[in-house]
Amino acid sequence: MVVDDSAVIRGLFIRVLEADPEIRVVASAANGRIALNQLKRQPVEVVVLDIEMPEMDGLTALPELVRAQPGLKVIMASTLTRKNAAVSMEALAKGAVDYIPKPSATSEVYSNEGFSRELLAKVKAHADRGRRDGTAPDLGSGGTATAAPAAAPAAPAAGGSPTTAWRPRTEPAAPAARPAGAPATAADLPQRLGLQRKPVVLRPFPPAFRAKALAVGSSTGGPQALFTLFGALGPALQRIPVFITQHMPATFTTILAEHLARASGLPCVEAEDGMPVKVGRIHVARGDWHMVPTEAAGGAVIRINQDAPENFCRPAVDPMLRGLAKIYGRNLLTVILTGMGSDGQRGGEHVVQAGGVVMAQDEASSVVWGMPGAAAQAGLCSAVLPLDRMAGEVRRLVDGGP
Repeated sequence: MVVDDSAVIRGLFIRVLEADPEIRVVASAANGRIALNQLKRQPVEVVVLDIEMPEMDGLTALPELVRAQPGLKVIMASTLTRKNAAVSMEALAKGAVDYIPKPSATSEVYSNEGFSRELLAKVKAHADRGRRDGTAPDLGSGGTATAAPAAAPAAPAAGGSPTTAWRPRTEPAAPAARPAGAPATAADLPQRLGLQRKPVVLRPFPPAFRAKALAVGSSTGGPQALFTLFGALGPALQRIPVFITQHMPATFTTILAEHLARASGLPCVEAEDGMPVKVGRIHVARGDWHMVPTEAAGGAVIRINQDAPENFCRPAVDPMLRGLAKIYGRNLLTVILTGMGSDGQRGGEHVVQAGGVVMAQDEASSVVWGMPGAAAQAGLCSAVLPLDRMAGEVRRLVDGGP
């Protein structure tokens, strides 16, 4: 369902979405109240919800929609203003699963390839998540039937025991043939996203490893994962500097830093060029700028640049990890959280080569097991953990425990 008070925007969003043969827009609405009435008649998997609308705005409608259909995946759509970025972050705490910034001009909705790619990818990723976790509705004979939750892969054991997982391919594989009219299922996900199964083999932790810096990379589903992780870590990070690259546009990273400061109880700032690195502070990559920590005469400093995007992203995780690996070497701990793509894999190779440690979020707790999956499939990880166990392991490695 597409919900926006502008008929033009609704039409353009629908045009982008239905250009993909795997997506069908089954309803649209001009405000939150109409959307609620539509939902009573037509269950949906994903709602793209505008923030500013008459009669009932997006933030007011959000909890009502989720209450009406538990497990509904709601993606907030907003313009790139500080106010709307703040509302989008608030919406994530109230049940939204994601956000997407609207192009600044209406004409860019369909012509902006980056926006179209992001919108399509997020809608499909969250629909697939709903099918995997069993919350997707039965859409009837005209839609896609709900699949049973996919079995989570077995947790890999330390010392190199293999487990089954998915590995991104360089070139997408052709989707497996399915009888005409047959519903898509969670089992189709590897083929539809161009993935193939491959065992994960864990690296042993380096002897006597102790983290003196923490780097975190994330994308789709990342804000919620970051709030969970840093809310659980809090004071444990007072003795080390922390660096975060979350795929986000400018303005949104400003609000992200403010929310992380509240969640962790630690100072959290957007990176600025020349900023000295401080122990006990969280440094967040600024939207549209790569963050590259660099060694200097007086200690490590932050450098930011607008070099070409890496992995289609700016900021990207890879340049951050390359810089940190040179500074902290065998004392760098890296965590790759939920996200599409493979950003962090090449940077993780630098971390491992320098003697540091890479850990990744597991598939079952990830919205999209792209970035963490890529690192795990490449054999870079010493642990692949559910999100609720990640903080305990980070704390152990910061304390230098066995």
